[in-house]
Amino acid sequence: MQNIRARISDARLGSVVALALLLLVVFPLTLDIFRLNLVGKYLTYGFVAIGLVMIWGYGGILSLGQGVFFGLGGYAMAMFLKLEASDPESTKIQSTPGIPDFMDWNQLTALPAWWKPFEHLPLALIAVVAVPTLLAFVISYAMFKRRVGGVYFAIITQAVALILTVLIIGQQGYTGGVNGMTDLKTMLGWDIRTDSAKMILYYVCALLLLASVLLCRWIQVSRFGTLLLAMRDKEDRVRFSGYDVGMFKVFVFCLGAALAGIGGAMFTLQVGFMSPSFVGIVPSIEMVIFAAVGGRMSLVGAVVGALLVNFGKTYFSESFPDMWLFLMAALFIGVTMAFPDGLAGLIENRVKPWLARRKHAAAAPRPAVPASEAPVAVAKPAHAAHQAGEGGPALPKGIGSQNA
Repeated sequence: MQNIRARISDARLGSVVALALLLLVVFPLTLDIFRLNLVGKYLTYGFVAIGLVMIWGYGGILSLGQGVFFGLGGYAMAMFLKLEASDPESTKIQSTPGIPDFMDWNQLTALPAWWKPFEHLPLALIAVVAVPTLLAFVISYAMFKRRVGGVYFAIITQAVALILTVLIIGQQGYTGGVNGMTDLKTMLGWDIRTDSAKMILYYVCALLLLASVLLCRWIQVSRFGTLLLAMRDKEDRVRFSGYDVGMFKVFVFCLGAALAGIGGAMFTLQVGFMSPSFVGIVPSIEMVIFAAVGGRMSLVGAVVGALLVNFGKTYFSESFPDMWLFLMAALFIGVTMAFPDGLAGLIENRVKPWLARRKHAAAAPRPAVPASEAPVAVAKPAHAAHQAGEGGPALPKGIGSQNA
């Protein structure tokens, strides 16, 4: 047991263990299935948040288009689920049975060729990771090899988010348009709407998230993580040392995209639909806020930030429906102004030093009292001691007696 504790302490995995206990033990035991499913949905944004920790916190690359990769992963999973829900028996009332309903509404008579790979779950799972990663590689390679970064890269990612949103909405016959893909019920015949399925999907999402945190933590403590920090602070020095800075940035950006794609797929499974409202600029900026609130240098903090912000949205919208947007804005502004390093920075810079001082003060030995300040006993007069019955030198017989 002592060896396990020492290893956890040395690897700084105590916060990861605490997060695992919270997700795998506390939440399932204390929340009903409806609230647990909500937490599972919040955790899907945690994938994006930890990806932003690697991209923004460690790599120094601010991406305002992570919703693109979240949406692509979600759509890849939704396409498989939609095709399973569109079997000829279920769609026999359509003009063309065997294709998704929105294709039939838009007068398509056959399934497009690029939809056919999504009839198979293994290919769909590969696409969940491969499609966002491929798009991220194309964007990042084109930008970073030309040393485009900073605010310009952030604007470009926003433009990509806007373009993809317009494309999805405009191609209604192939993507479902503004309504997205709905009525997703089963996966390989397994009803994903039941309470038991929601519980299983929650655990799958939580375990995948914890595995992603450990993967990113391993990268952080490796030589690559050290180079990322050096590249963020002194990019020219790293370049002059012979490293290909552009490819380092490409790798970490693709890593964040792959994680976001996994989060999007889990979102689709737990919520049962996917729409372009999760792809655009606004959700992408919200995802950056998750990392900023939790702490852009902390993987666990980013997950906690995603949970807190989404819980705040749910609570404020239920309790204060007329002004919940103002309350959320006040929360964002207040946290970022009061704690610029996020909640993780607050714990690291304020709480831990305070606890260390308390512990040191409690363990420190008390200083010895100098001899000059020690209390000195004052001798009492003999007659006072005798009257008090404390004993003293014997008096001659008759003295002090009223009968003498």
